[in-house]
Amino acid sequence: MKSFYKIITIFIITLITSPVNAFDTIARSAMVIDQTTGTILMAKDADRRVPPASMSKLMTLFMLFEALRDERIAMDTEFLVSERATKIGGSTMFLREGERVSVRDLIQGIIVQSGNDACITVAENIAGTETAFADQMTKRAIELGMNNSSFGNSTGWPDPLQRMSARDLVTIANIIITEFPNYYPFFAQTSFTWDGVKQNNRNPLLPLGIGADGLKTGHTNEAGYGLVGSARQGQRRIIFMITGLESKAARANEAEKLTNWAFRQFVIKDLFKKDEVISKADVWLGENKTIDLIAEDNISGLFPLGSLKNVDIEINYKGPIAAPIKKGDRIAILTVSTPKIGKSEHHLVASKDVASGSILNKILASAELLGRKAISGQLWAN
Repeated sequence: MKSFYKIITIFIITLITSPVNAFDTIARSAMVIDQTTGTILMAKDADRRVPPASMSKLMTLFMLFEALRDERIAMDTEFLVSERATKIGGSTMFLREGERVSVRDLIQGIIVQSGNDACITVAENIAGTETAFADQMTKRAIELGMNNSSFGNSTGWPDPLQRMSARDLVTIANIIITEFPNYYPFFAQTSFTWDGVKQNNRNPLLPLGIGADGLKTGHTNEAGYGLVGSARQGQRRIIFMITGLESKAARANEAEKLTNWAFRQFVIKDLFKKDEVISKADVWLGENKTIDLIAEDNISGLFPLGSLKNVDIEINYKGPIAAPIKKGDRIAILTVSTPKIGKSEHHLVASKDVASGSILNKILASAELLGRKAISGQLWAN
């Protein structure tokens, strides 16, 4: 049997609305993704290694969440506060040397209060020293594919080693949201009181009613003002990072405009439902000559508003498919190609079992193939 790649163009979608406007951010570095579809909506110097300031506390929290998931610690585990932790300076939880603080309270102290003292307490109690913890952060980041990240501390304090890219910050935010849904609600907490001191969450989007529920602000003189944010509206969630802004007001304004743009300039369109028959594939030496191809999962696409033309939906498979075939076998790839968005791929599977054909079926199929070859040879000869 000779296999061949077969491509079928199903249809072209055309939407006519107002033109889509690109978001021209004033941030030094930025990235926005639609988490629901995995689509990158905007990127500006997204792979540049920049000082992340307190946004790098997301990596510290990730390491803490992993320790919780692995049951090396529990939410009620108490960590001892060192003298070094209390003298770090910068944003603080106002911890006291020698006291013991639960992991639950330290999480809130890091997220809501951006406590440098809380970060060092976590680092020292997990890894022994902050330096050892920072080395573990760097190693883990590389394992996660965050190749533009390195860490000299757990806090985001200015350090030549403390660098992350916009892409890496969006990546770690996405991992936290996806892998730790039980801890993610802490990021939407608007205030936290420790030892009689109430502090408000610095995320400027939380009170605006636009679906914002995380993640972390950052600021140093070197880095400027930045934010890793996420918001959810309907079935969509976006994650973004901006940095290098000149003031808190500029950060707040840019983050709000970017969030509104991401939700209002793009729309999700459902294309196919799970188990919907989309096309057919040829079968070789089976009791049936073709097999229906169905969607393995619901298939949707993210489309920019605008005069959208030539959105191609193609099916690509290597066939004919040799019998026997089992229901659910992955047979083909459906590719959606959208201008200004790119391509997304989705699996199509067999709708039912197809058994091997009888001896007679195999003889007839072989004869048909020989006939095709003979006709092909005659045509070439002519």
